Amino acid sequence: MNIGDKVRLVHGREEGVIYAFLPGNIVEIEIEDGFRIPVLRNEIVTISPVEGQRLVKEQDSRKIGSQQDIIVPRNAPFAEKGIYLAFVASNDRAVTMHIINNSDWILPFTAVAINEQVSTGLAGGVLQPRTAQKLSELIMKDFETWPTFEFKMLYYREGNHTLPQTLTKRIKCRAQSFYKNKGKAPVLGKEAFVYQIDEENPKVEVQASPENFSNDLKTSLMGGSKTETHVLEKPEQVVDLHIEKLTKHVGSLSNDSILKTQLSAFESSLESAIANGMEEITFIHGAGSGVLRTELHKRLGKNQHVNYFKDAQKEKFGYGATLVKIK
Repeated sequence: MNIGDKVRLVHGREEGVIYAFLPGNIVEIEIEDGFRIPVLRNEIVTISPVEGQRLVKEQDSRKIGSQQDIIVPRNAPFAEKGIYLAFVASNDRAVTMHIINNSDWILPFTAVAINEQVSTGLAGGVLQPRTAQKLSELIMKDFETWPTFEFKMLYYREGNHTLPQTLTKRIKCRAQSFYKNKGKAPVLGKEAFVYQIDEENPKVEVQASPENFSNDLKTSLMGGSKTETHVLEKPEQVVDLHIEKLTKHVGSLSNDSILKTQLSAFESSLESAIANGMEEITFIHGAGSGVLRTELHKRLGKNQHVNYFKDAQKEKFGYGATLVKIK
């Protein structure tokens, strides 16, 4: 037996697909609606190829993540938009990721996960109108290391019309935006975190605590109390960290308080830039003793959302500014 084999329980009517092999001669089977059950290995038998084809067809008509049809009234206007990425809780530690076509286009597509410039194929095929397809399962505690997801889609329909341009979209999930996207996923009809892929102006970001995100996400997905959030305003492209630009009470501050105020402004502006999807931001820190520059560079080097940083515009700032490129 292998993962992906179609099996039937010996002493029951359940049929499904092998999802994982567990210790103690236990096999985890994924059955209808994505539910998984553990069974002893000697309690299941594999299904023949002919039966397997029937099982796939039956499950595809019922199961979350399959391409199941939704009846649309004949006179309804043609839905030009409605492509979504949805994350649905499968248990208290994991979510399943689905691509959803809630438009009236037929969509040939590919979906890949990109991690450190290495692409891993998740799925490819054709999404029919008003259907969804399961792509992957993700562990919530690993949220900060989830890959970037890239989707490429063509548009097709019969008859004479103007086709939209090929859609290419990359999505990097960030703690700052996940909560704002909670709602009922189209087609699936389940509570999920939902991103609209074909939306032109997709986001208003909110703040969350990355280090506590796994627990907060679990609470939110499983129907717990709502986490309070607030909008992060988009910062200026160039942020001046000279203390006189940050406060009027310069004379009353010690050197330690000045540094803390500057670092607080730096952290806040960087977090806002990341949350608002900015590609770069420049911090003016001055040359001086180099203490502030050194501390900024140390923190930038540890931030996983920073692609790289370098001295910025030497002809304008000398060595008194740092350009930050955001992933």
